[in-house]
Amino acid sequence: MAVEIERKFLVTGDAWRAQAVHEQRMVQGYLIDAGLVRSQTGTRCSLRVRVGGDQAWLNVKSATLGVERLEYDYPIPVADAERMLGDFCNGVVEKVRHYVPHAGLTFEVDEFFGESAGLIVAEVELQSTAQAIARPDWLGREVTAHLRYYNLNLLQHPYSRWSERERNGE
Repeated sequence: MAVEIERKFLVTGDAWRAQAVHEQRMVQGYLIDAGLVRSQTGTRCSLRVRVGGDQAWLNVKSATLGVERLEYDYPIPVADAERMLGDFCNGVVEKVRHYVPHAGLTFEVDEFFGESAGLIVAEVELQSTAQAIARPDWLGREVTAHLRYYNLNLLQHPYSRWSERERNGE
């Protein structure tokens, strides 16, 4: 069983850019979203297809909020993934993922484009839910428990459509 332990934060400022060691453009869409599956079958997961550079994956993730979630990734041919994105997905999330090392961890800073342009979040994968992290100066408020920052929600309710209250974390 694959368990992902991940925390998500807003990013403040641009200081992280100088520390990034690699970046990768990503496009992802959902073949099955958790809401539809839950209402029709009782299953609580999403199934997404993602293309990142010259690689692609099918990803199954539990539809639970929080730091710890079940996740399975399977590599697939890029041509198949691109076809699935076009044929089966109702829209895509586009972003550039920047890899930023800090204090022994790598923060994945996602800079969104398209309808979610302007939103920048950082995720960090951990070994345990109790693992402490050294927070870089550019790391803002934690949003791990806020559904609106999850990629599936950004597809359904993009950042450009958020109210001022939503953008301020209310």
